[in-house]
Amino acid sequence: MLLTTQNITESANKLSEIAPPEIIFDQIKNLSLADIGQQLFTWALSFGGRLLGAIVVFIIFRWVIKRIKRGLARRMEKKQNSALIPFTRNLVSIALNILMIFVIIWILGIETSSFVALFASAGIAIGMALSGTLQNFAGGVMILVFKPFQIGDYIEAQGKAGTVKAILITNTILLTPDNQTIYLPNGSLSTGIITNYSRQEFRRVDWNFSISYGDDFDKAKTVIRDLTGNDSRILNEPAAPFVGLHKMADSSIVIVVRAWVRTPDYWDVFFQMNELIYKTFEEKGLRIPFPQLDVHIKQ
Repeated sequence: MLLTTQNITESANKLSEIAPPEIIFDQIKNLSLADIGQQLFTWALSFGGRLLGAIVVFIIFRWVIKRIKRGLARRMEKKQNSALIPFTRNLVSIALNILMIFVIIWILGIETSSFVALFASAGIAIGMALSGTLQNFAGGVMILVFKPFQIGDYIEAQGKAGTVKAILITNTILLTPDNQTIYLPNGSLSTGIITNYSRQEFRRVDWNFSISYGDDFDKAKTVIRDLTGNDSRILNEPAAPFVGLHKMADSSIVIVVRAWVRTPDYWDVFFQMNELIYKTFEEKGLRIPFPQLDVHIKQ
């Protein structure tokens, strides 16, 4: 039996047609062993070429994906967008791998419309099952785009406060001052109130110091001004330190002090000034009062 291009094509088409089992059995029964071998050889040649092409495409795609991910990482590092690197690399990798699968399926000659329908229905089912996760994913995108905080910032949100250690696709990781790790969902984090203590270069420190009734207010004011003026971390810009009488409370005169410092110096200045005021007031004869109640008994 002489093989021609037309005969090979017709044989391959016959084998690929979907027919009832009895028709297929009759066709195979009427073929000779040589015809069956010839058709199998033709099919093997055709599928082998497609398979080889699919392998080549797979290798090329994997190489291209790696190159694109490395290029994106380098570009983002130059622009100081390190928080975006894991998210973008994963997103690009998933998209390109899905494209690669469809190209390989098309090269192998498999009908892609059924796969598209399958992926669509699976996507709807997964989306309904993971609605909360998708909300967190969208929140992560919003955080990475609008950047209300960055890695290393000290923030307060959802009743929790800590230093941002990582911004993931669905969660943000905080490390508290006492070394606890907190995972905050990005969905609620992106729509809630966030206090970022590290965003501004300068931060104002507020104190309330008390002296007893009858103590010299001007003397206390001078002591406080001397202490704040001798601390090089306390700045005169954006404003010079302020000292004023805040209120006359039940058991004390409350003095308010406001001073500007650089954000990294905030807590050191706050705690050390408290200690200095306590020691210096005692040395200068200024009494720090405690709550007390005078009781007068009439006979």
